[in-house]
Amino acid sequence: MSLKLIKLTKDYEKQLGEMIDEWKEDQEKNNTNRSPYAIFKNDYHDFDNYLDNLELVKPRDGLVPDSTFFLLDDEKNRLLGAVNIRHYLNEGLLKSGGHIGDGIRPSERRKGYATKMIGLALCECKKLGIDKVLICCDKNNIGSAKSIMNNGGVLENEIVTDDGEVVQRYWISLT
Repeated sequence: MSLKLIKLTKDYEKQLGEMIDEWKEDQEKNNTNRSPYAIFKNDYHDFDNYLDNLELVKPRDGLVPDSTFFLLDDEKNRLLGAVNIRHYLNEGLLKSGGHIGDGIRPSERRKGYATKMIGLALCECKKLGIDKVLICCDKNNIGSAKSIMNNGGVLENEIVTDDGEVVQRYWISLT
């Protein structure tokens, strides 16, 4: 199996639609979350607009610049998940968002893809000059915590968000 992170292009419009639709159906059926938020914030049906607004280049409205990558199974030409990398942390991201938001489409979970995707995302973080990466996950998301720890994540602490959710904060040193 050949896995790699890619930037989204028009070539993957159909694969993106299939993945997003699967995720939305799972969310409606099982009340699961959609992460990373960056791939759900715009309607993929207007693909040109979707691409134009997928990443934030300049900070605005409390948001920081970010990069979004998709995990591609090159052999099957199938998108398996996505990862959003925030280039630096503001107060909110330092508290409970972190540098990396990631997710694997529902039908491909529990197969080790998140661990691999985070590893590839850490290489991208290094290219951005990020030496210490913060990754956060909900305390009840055991799979996410394992994927983070499998990539060297060290639990610093747990915080309670304004919504009453317990979030675990992990740091990964890239030096």
